[in-house]
Amino acid sequence: MDLKGKTIGFGLTGSHCTFAEVMPEVQKLVNAGANVIPIISYAVQTTDTRFGRTLDWQKQLKDITGNEIIATIVEAEPIGPKGLLDIMVIAPATGNTISKLANAITDSPVLMAAKGQLRNQKPVVVAVSTNDGLGLNGVNIGRLLATKNIFFVPFGQDSPMKKPNSLVARMELIKETCEEALEYRQLHPVLVEKFKY
Repeated sequence: MDLKGKTIGFGLTGSHCTFAEVMPEVQKLVNAGANVIPIISYAVQTTDTRFGRTLDWQKQLKDITGNEIIATIVEAEPIGPKGLLDIMVIAPATGNTISKLANAITDSPVLMAAKGQLRNQKPVVVAVSTNDGLGLNGVNIGRLLATKNIFFVPFGQDSPMKKPNSLVARMELIKETCEEALEYRQLHPVLVEKFKY
């Protein structure tokens, strides 16, 4: 489905090492004519890392989307009752966020936005980025894979020799996953090769 005129909530959670990979994908959605509403977790709001300062990442999100960032649960709460989004993306989706989403825990703006989407039976796209996807978080990924209205950006092991439990989505497939998810279809294949030796 064409993204032109669609309103996309874009949730950024704390896999800081993938932010540089995700930002061009936000730009692709904007270039496709979507209105992108940025939503960030508390970890993103408060953490500077070797991958960049949070204020710089937030400015980049605002500059790309032209919208203010939703940064509190209170700001995210109307998404459900008002049906504000056509689709919600969580990219990167950390293991922490995945585990909470799979167990109905709503303690961040991103999770509140996702809860609102699911309440309205609208699509949520998850772009996994976690070091324990084939470890303790495997059960949560499995649960979400089987959950109605949740669609995954194709993912694979990013470093099987050094980090055998780590899974990361192919962020460059976010747009294509959204196009399919708006038709309530999963982009296939879900499990793909994404690794470095």
